[in-house]
Amino acid sequence: MNRDYDAEGERQEGVENFYRINHINQTYDFVKKMREEYGKLNRVEMSIWECCELLNDVVDESDPDLDEPQIEHLLQTAEAIRKDYPDEDWLHLTGLIHDLGKVLNLPSFGGLPQWAVVGDTFPVGCAFDESIVHHKYFKENPDYSNPAFNTEYGVYSEGCGLDNVMMSWGHDDYMYLVANENKTTLPSAALFIIRYHSFHALHKSEAYKNLMNEEDVENLKWLQIFSKYDLYSKSKVRIDVEKVKPYYLSLIEKYFPAKLKW
Repeated sequence: MNRDYDAEGERQEGVENFYRINHINQTYDFVKKMREEYGKLNRVEMSIWECCELLNDVVDESDPDLDEPQIEHLLQTAEAIRKDYPDEDWLHLTGLIHDLGKVLNLPSFGGLPQWAVVGDTFPVGCAFDESIVHHKYFKENPDYSNPAFNTEYGVYSEGCGLDNVMMSWGHDDYMYLVANENKTTLPSAALFIIRYHSFHALHKSEAYKNLMNEEDVENLKWLQIFSKYDLYSKSKVRIDVEKVKPYYLSLIEKYFPAKLKW
């Protein structure tokens, strides 16, 4: 029997099981609790670059393609964007920092389980759209049968803006909270990318568009550009970290304080 095939089957089973646990546990109340807990930003003070280095200790089980250190993936994304959009320095930096929230996995950040850190994200507080990966497992989520949460708009209203919508908890929303609360000067499109880059039901399947406002519509264009690089960049192009580091440090200095609360 072909061993690769076995490994592939096993991996898919692992991914499916990941989403089963994720879909059962990501409830409106759980997300509210996590946002309150992590919104305190009382764990550590460090720079963006220190966090990039810390990320090398993190494994993302939902991503089969990453066998090099995370910092290389971040820089591959950033460098690919830089090549094609040389004038959008904010987008280069967004490429570098978009996954930093994965430090949630580390013991000093609460050692959250994978299902509360990585994987596709989706709104909570309204019906789970059919386009969400492994949708069938939502049937075991208590919100699925709660009339307050299981209608098209649930607790939201048409055009309310994604800013007012609670997303399933993970590295995206955490990094968004960190950037926002530490008063980054990155444009709103950057914060949108950080917060929604795993929201594939929106940027691949075009679900939940009825919740968006005009600013969201503009920002989504940048997210769609960005997501091509997030996937493409897992190439075998090795990055000389020390060579590109000064450039990214200058961007970090431009858009962030020297030390951030995490």
